[in-house]
Amino acid sequence: MSKRRVRVVRANASRDGASMQRRAALLQIASGMALAGIPCSSFATVYMSAAEAVALIFPGETFNQQELVLTKPQMIEIERRCGNKVRVPKLELWRTERGGTVLIDRVTGKHELITYACGISPDESIKQVEILEYREVYGGQVRDARWRDQFVGKRVGEPLKFDVEIRNISGATLSCRHVTEGVQRLLASYQVAFK
Repeated sequence: MSKRRVRVVRANASRDGASMQRRAALLQIASGMALAGIPCSSFATVYMSAAEAVALIFPGETFNQQELVLTKPQMIEIERRCGNKVRVPKLELWRTERGGTVLIDRVTGKHELITYACGISPDESIKQVEILEYREVYGGQVRDARWRDQFVGKRVGEPLKFDVEIRNISGATLSCRHVTEGVQRLLASYQVAFK
């Protein structure tokens, strides 16, 4: 009976040793990635779904989800108007019963994607910008209402320049720049695809 207990204890000890070795190896890999400047973030916050954003931007209205696939000529025209590359030809959009539109887009912050919604009123002005998902460790200040309110009232076709019409936030420069460029691209997409 005592021999059996000894074997079980030794087996568990060797499993624990292997587990510790795996943990140490993973820690070394993650440390090496951090030193090499390779992002190894697992930080992500989901603030709301697309449907929740539409309901927040256009409260009390009914809406339906659509997908718009841009043609190559449309993509070229959008890039010409906003000065930003169209990376994905598909647009996720939500149309309200009274003509409001919410476009959902993703831009890269520093390393990770930021999912946001841009609400456009029937008069073609920005009603609201909401951050749906933020995956970066830094730069989350783009969720600040004061920063996002800078977009409100801007119209399709008006200039929307980062650090001119839209102020930067120290510590969130890339997130601010890329969300601003994304909103520019969405306004140009709206202008080209819906006119």
